[in-house]
Amino acid sequence: MQADVSFCNENLIEGSILMQRVQQIKKLGRQAQKGFTLIELMIVVAIIGILAAIAIPQYQDYVAKSQMARAVSELSAYKTAIEDRINQGAATVSDAEVGYVQSNLLAPATLPFAAPRAIAADGSMNYVGTIGGQAQRSLAGATITISRAAGGAWTCAAVQGAATSWKASYAPAGCP
Repeated sequence: MQADVSFCNENLIEGSILMQRVQQIKKLGRQAQKGFTLIELMIVVAIIGILAAIAIPQYQDYVAKSQMARAVSELSAYKTAIEDRINQGAATVSDAEVGYVQSNLLAPATLPFAAPRAIAADGSMNYVGTIGGQAQRSLAGATITISRAAGGAWTCAAVQGAATSWKASYAPAGCP
């Protein structure tokens, strides 16, 4: 019986010493892992670089498309006023008559109604806006032409003009 008790005591002591060693090893493991390894940091930087290489050009294209759509929308807003002038029998249309407001996307030197625009006897006419001002550089120099046919149908055309980085996808669907 005495032998069994001493054997149990030895195992208890060894077990507690073993437990203390295990806890010390765990503690050392926690102390060693305080930050990121170099390879982990390099992987994160590579992922960010790849995302930036894809995302930035996509965002710039999105901005160019939205600015082009906005400029077409702003110029198209004057169709109603022009129709009104044609119905009144006017031979010209000026900026004051259509309520023209300068857009910060259009080049100030090339305003669509800077000089009165002539209306043909059959009612056809056109006006042009050149992108510039605060528009994205890839759009600077592109032109938007809004035309009215003799029958009253309106058309729109957005073309590259002097824009150096123009993409056909910048033109809105309603103004190819």
